[in-house]
Amino acid sequence: MPEALLAHDLVRTLGSRRVLDGVSLTAAPGRRIGLIGENGTGKSTLLRLLAGADEPDAGAVVRPPDLGYLPQEAPYDPTATVADVRDDALREARAVLTDLDRLADQLARTADDTADHDRLLAAYGDLLDRAEDIDAWNAERRADMVLAALGLGEMAPGRALAALSGGQRGRLALAALLIRRPSALLLDEPTNHLDDAAAAFLEQQLRDLPGAVVVASHDRAFLDAVCTDLIDLDPAVAGPVRFGGTYRDYLAHQRNERERWQRRHAEQQEELAELRRQVAVTAHEVAPGRDRRDNEKMGYGHTAGRVQNQIARRVRAAGRRLDDLERTAVPAPPEPLRFRATALATATADGTLISLRHVRIPGRLTLDHLDLTASDRLLVTGANGAGKSTLLAVLAGRLDLGDHVRHRPGLRIGVLAQDTVFDRPERTAEETFADVLGNVRADAVPLDDLGLLTAHDARRPVGELSVGQGRRLALALLVADPPDLLLLDEPTNHLSPKLCDELEGALGGSPGAVVVASHDRWLRSRWHGREIRLRATVPTTTSTMPSTVENSA
Repeated sequence: MPEALLAHDLVRTLGSRRVLDGVSLTAAPGRRIGLIGENGTGKSTLLRLLAGADEPDAGAVVRPPDLGYLPQEAPYDPTATVADVRDDALREARAVLTDLDRLADQLARTADDTADHDRLLAAYGDLLDRAEDIDAWNAERRADMVLAALGLGEMAPGRALAALSGGQRGRLALAALLIRRPSALLLDEPTNHLDDAAAAFLEQQLRDLPGAVVVASHDRAFLDAVCTDLIDLDPAVAGPVRFGGTYRDYLAHQRNERERWQRRHAEQQEELAELRRQVAVTAHEVAPGRDRRDNEKMGYGHTAGRVQNQIARRVRAAGRRLDDLERTAVPAPPEPLRFRATALATATADGTLISLRHVRIPGRLTLDHLDLTASDRLLVTGANGAGKSTLLAVLAGRLDLGDHVRHRPGLRIGVLAQDTVFDRPERTAEETFADVLGNVRADAVPLDDLGLLTAHDARRPVGELSVGQGRRLALALLVADPPDLLLLDEPTNHLSPKLCDELEGALGGSPGAVVVASHDRWLRSRWHGREIRLRATVPTTTSTMPSTVENSA
């Protein structure tokens, strides 16, 4: 039977930064735990510690004896072949079946009432249990099915791994684990390089596994389809938080938590306002030297001291409560990501921004016609190599196609490319932000207020930022000064699930037109607007809103 994976109080420091601080985890058989959080919160580090690929500075891990681990970069010998990987994945299943045949033959030749027979029978029973755990009888058929489902079925068995792309090597490493069927699995971004069909196949395979699964992923559709639990590694007072349920359940929980936070903040602000009023107004009413009202003059000498003392006590109590509440006040929840519209951006409310006619770029893009209006929301989908990035380059005016492309004069276009490069890598993120936007706009919308980079990262040279941090800075520039047309190429790459959700929400409120090229299944399933799917032939256009359907010729 599969065993649980246990981790207790794991601590890991890399350089001068403590990445994990007292993290504990229990992954019971049948539970599939998703690790989520911002880049740098320790998801890959935790998987390495769980797998035994790295040692913690403190804490301990108890692992099942048969543990499979998929890092983001497959550690294969480049001289090995595809057949070598397949054979290695099948080695245990083949050995178990061979040993079962051997024990069965020995049992047939051993008398029933002997100690040897009892010993052989017990060994045969243990081996039979293991064969059932790894489904050894179907291993060869499973290998063919897995390789085909992950797009590797036609690959020559003798092909060396050095000749494969990074994506092919990653899929081959994933295939080897699914063929092997270990009793527990640790997976780091397993859907990288998978198309829709392959991702759906992987999800079903993981749901069918009896053992524990721990996976780090930015793929929200995958998390929702596979996970029974989620662990948020973003820094929190009580440490990592575990949520039971799918990614949709997690989102619902986060929405409810934010609503409760907003209510607590609003109620506390009302109480603070009332306490300040009581302290200010009542203190004024009992202030020394205040003129007495007519209805106070009769009997004033008899009651003045007592009333004055009672009111003064109430003022002091309100003041103490006010001090306590101001010291422990609940802060306002952080504002979700939104585009900070300028007067220039909001002035363009209608009209056609770009018209494309009979675009032909051999081997890259074929498109008969496309018109973008100022309020358009267009999703561009298609397999890798179908021309999504090429279409965005055409819309951005980076490819000169003459009269085939017409831009409205003065059109402001902003692009979030897949690869973010800044001209001056020695400048800090803050300095780059001000250089690009200008000091006036940068002061009006400070980088720190956007919540896309920490204060520490904002003061680092952009050349030292990670890929994800560089994309956040590029996104901050677009958010702070939205253009008339926003072009986003795979915008959810290298962003945390939480930020992806916020970005999708912000796109709906962008003051200009938006064109998104994406393979993100979660984004695509929730898109409200037009969609164009690019293929090797002339693309077709569909829409979730029938009034905007556009048919390409």
